[in-house]
Amino acid sequence: MLVGLLAELFYHITRFILVAVLSCLQWYTPEACLQFKEHFHAQVRAACQRSTGTVGLKLSKVVVVGDLYVGKTSLINRFCKDNFDRDYKATIGVDFEIERFEIVGVPYNLQIWDTAGQEKFKCIASAYYRGAEVIITVFDLADIQTLDHTKQWLEDALRENEPDSSFIFLVGTKKDLSDAVCERTELDAIHFANEMQAEYWSVSAKTGKLLQRM
Repeated sequence: MLVGLLAELFYHITRFILVAVLSCLQWYTPEACLQFKEHFHAQVRAACQRSTGTVGLKLSKVVVVGDLYVGKTSLINRFCKDNFDRDYKATIGVDFEIERFEIVGVPYNLQIWDTAGQEKFKCIASAYYRGAEVIITVFDLADIQTLDHTKQWLEDALRENEPDSSFIFLVGTKKDLSDAVCERTELDAIHFANEMQAEYWSVSAKTGKLLQRM
């Protein structure tokens, strides 16, 4: 009985700590997302206007990596198309989507590469890691083992790129599942993100929760 009481007490203390940590950390600020920004400094606008005709289409490459079944494709589909498909289809090799937007009148194409999580496709997928300006490492909040594997996925992707050339995100999916399960995993995920020097997000492709803000 004492063991049970201690276990329950530990759970509530852990939950309290997680809530405190989540409320203090600032992973995201709207000001950081230039594609949503409407008002720029006058000098910035003037420089862009002077460059009219000389500024071409800007391309940014994003690669999404992680284990099989963690929801990489669902994440991308929700972000780019705002839809969710309940029928699972494994990615064969690689696939990609393009998200288009403008910053101060300059058009951008965000190329989002969806890589396969199966071991047999790793050699194929790794060829597409090169030139990634953003690396999104994905895990399932309901499966802590997939979080453990994110370090290897990140190492593989970084190996194909120049040092310090990529922004890193650690993203936990299936946020719509049990809060208790997710909270336990998120404590470890925050620690992992600090080690990776990554920006951490927990989202749900099913509900779209927090995805558009990311």
